[in-house]
Amino acid sequence: MSTRRVRPSRSTGPCTRTGESGFTLIELIIVLSIIGLLVGLGLPQYKSATIKAREAVLKENLFILRRLIDQYAQDKGKYPASLQALVQDSYIRTIPVDPFTRQATSWVEVRELPSPEDPLLNEIPGVIDVKSGSEEKSPIDGTPYNTW
Repeated sequence: MSTRRVRPSRSTGPCTRTGESGFTLIELIIVLSIIGLLVGLGLPQYKSATIKAREAVLKENLFILRRLIDQYAQDKGKYPASLQALVQDSYIRTIPVDPFTRQATSWVEVRELPSPEDPLLNEIPGVIDVKSGSEEKSPIDGTPYNTW
């Protein structure tokens, strides 16, 4: 029987004084501190970008809903009784989700004021505008989202 020496496989890590392969504690601490520093620098940028994106979606949703309310009023001669009327009459497939409340039911419907000489006083006043149901304020300009 031959006695052949088997060489240990080479690893990619550095060798320690005892001949074992691996990384030292100081190397691991340096790598983790660099990763922590990069995350610390990138997190505020990420949060700012997500808020700007949600604000852009809110502005777009408000623009679309207001345009559809005006289109409905031009076509029917009266404002819609609710936002759901836009869906029922096929002006829009579904009511969009408010990006800050994350609900499609949180929109605040602004209704027209009926005039006292209006013969149709018992009819529900129509929706003339829509606003966000969010109570949050924009960190960029400080205005509440429900005033946009």
